[in-house]
Amino acid sequence: MTSKIRVGSAPDSWGVWFPADDAQTTADRFLSEVSGAGYDWIEIGPYGYLPTDPNELSDRLEQHGLKVSAGTVFEHLHRPDSWEDVWKQVTDVAALTKAVGGGHIIVIPEPWRDHKTGAALESPALSPEQWRNLTGGMDELGRRILDEYGLHVQFHSHADSHVGYQRDIERFCNDTDPRWVNLCLDTGHVSYYGGDNLELIRRFPERIGYLHLKQVDPEIVAQVEAEDLTFPEAVRRGVMVEPPLGVPEMGPLLAAVEGLGTDIFAIVEQDLYPCAPETPLPIAQRTHTYLAGCGNRAVEIGRPRS
Repeated sequence: MTSKIRVGSAPDSWGVWFPADDAQTTADRFLSEVSGAGYDWIEIGPYGYLPTDPNELSDRLEQHGLKVSAGTVFEHLHRPDSWEDVWKQVTDVAALTKAVGGGHIIVIPEPWRDHKTGAALESPALSPEQWRNLTGGMDELGRRILDEYGLHVQFHSHADSHVGYQRDIERFCNDTDPRWVNLCLDTGHVSYYGGDNLELIRRFPERIGYLHLKQVDPEIVAQVEAEDLTFPEAVRRGVMVEPPLGVPEMGPLLAAVEGLGTDIFAIVEQDLYPCAPETPLPIAQRTHTYLAGCGNRAVEIGRPRS
């Protein structure tokens, strides 16, 4: 049995990190261009960037021939009294995601550095108690989201967060319950810290529930380590690159995922914030062409519409 790998894209690949920001392309332009580049599936992105009314969003998606795979929330469950704040995000994002036919919630740990400026907000290391709060909280979050919304939680390791290095990801897998939470394997964020995506797939095949396809430039990754660069600064320097210009290599990775024997979403992401509005579309078109030509029969990718 082989997997169907349903490829899509996301607002992130259009330089969108925030619900509203003058440096970002408009939602209308994003929807038009992502559809025109040939993708059928998208993520909702930051809540409020796309319409939050389910009927309005459904109409806009239908106009462009698009479907939703997932919504995204950020968590800081290691902190005391954080549950209500995280759950408030869930009630908004999960309800919208379910209403427009999505099946997943991507949960990203809040960076310990400010997501926009890179300023340090807390220690980069968690205490044993904070780690237990994180993993126990994630199990409870995943259980409740599945019970109340029927959506599957996929945890996304992230640069400048408490779960970034491969050792953190492995520890997270060992300390959480696969019934409630699995991994959104972001290939770029794993490689950002020198991790081995293929090894994670080999060691935790049952935990790979979702993919973000992304590559990094090894030379800029070396600068990250040497200069202790913040993630926003690394992105401004171009750490995220379009395939096949960086690592990890996409062909072997897609082949490994195909061997898992389960259908999976693979959403193309290339952090570009901030970028000129004319930058994303040509990259998206080239990436679509590249992935369609990888020779992997499991890859399902739409046809360009413009």
